[in-house]
This record gives sequence, structure tokens and C-alpha cells, in this order.
Amino acid sequence: MSDYNPPNDPLVILHDDHEVILVDKPSGLLSVPGKGPGLTDCLMARVLAVFPTALLVHRLDRDTSGVMIFALTPHAQRHLGLQFEKRQTKKTYIARVWGEMTEKTGTVDLPLIVDWPNRPRQMVDHENGRQAQTDWRVMRSGKGETRVKLTPRTGRSHQLRVHMLALGHPILGDPFYATGPAQDFPRLMLHSETLQFRHPDGGKGIRVTAKCPF
Repeated sequence: MSDYNPPNDPLVILHDDHEVILVDKPSGLLSVPGKGPGLTDCLMARVLAVFPTALLVHRLDRDTSGVMIFALTPHAQRHLGLQFEKRQTKKTYIARVWGEMTEKTGTVDLPLIVDWPNRPRQMVDHENGRQAQTDWRVMRSGKGETRVKLTPRTGRSHQLRVHMLALGHPILGDPFYATGPAQDFPRLMLHSETLQFRHPDGGKGIRVTAKCPF
């Protein structure tokens, strides 16, 4: 991991009520503290400074931006945790990837496992990997790149990044999986655009969006 220089962006609150808060995580900020004294600044700490009862539900990679939900009560944390575990939430991501994709839509179904000698990198492993599925749809392509909408059906670590690499179209700016000119971007071009979930108080469906910054 490169030197940790988290952005000083103000906390962007997308939705808050008595049970949940949804915020727009900036790229370059850890979701939770890392190991070591220089890695304490994170979205969790910034949320806790404003909402002292906030509880973690899920994470986004340091370099990914976009919608993250936190619970404000233990009940909400359990309720949301089960929704994520049972794949009842729906997330969509926007990515800019290397190369112009010829097909318009598809699904990647490739099992993933941690690449131990090179962790935190992940890799495809048909024998020992855990099931991982991603639906993708081209939004537009040109000038040597493609903008895609990604909908993960599972929530494996680095899933979208490895799946796009497996298609031959690594996500631009990816420090782990892109190479050469595809890596030469100011940030990882991956953004969590929408999150749909059932509200812990009453079960009403809610959809929250964070505008894509690239």
C-alpha cells in the first residue's frame, strides 16, 4: 500500500434517520482503521465524530468511492448485516475500464481466493475459490476505454476488480491489477453508485445514490 494520504473532504451525508446513516466515501480513505499508527484516519472514525453510536455494517476498498451505510443501533446493525449476508441488498457500481468492450452486457462467474504471497490481491481459483458473480453492462465506450455499470451478486474482496481484469479490461487506475498506461490515473475509477436495502424499522425499501465523480 502506498503512503497513506487520505483526502480531507468534508463528510457527505446522503441519508440519516434514527436507525441508519448513509455517506459518500471519498476515494483514498480507509473504511476502518488500518494496522499501524499512521492508518487511524478512516470513514468510520469520521462518522463516529458526528454520530457517536454508529456501527459498522460493510466496507469499501480504500480506493473505491461511493455509498456506504452505517447502523445507528445494534438492532439496525443486525438487520442490515443479515441483508448483506443473504444478498438481499442490491449495489451498483460505475467503473471506467481499459479498452473498448465489444459486447454490451454479460455476467462474470469466476470463483475467487486470496493470492497469499501477494495479498491483499485476489485471484481466480476454480478448485478452491469462493463463488463470485458480477453482472456488467456497457454504458458507453470510446477513446480506448469503456464506462460500465457493475452489479455484484456476491460480495467478495476485490471482486469487481479481478472480474474486470479477467475479461481483459482492468479498471483504470487500479494499483493492484492494472498495468502500464491503464494504471496511470489519479485514482481507482470505481464508484459505488447506489445501494438498495430494507429499512431496519418497518422493512420499507430504500435506494440511496451517490453521484459518480468521474
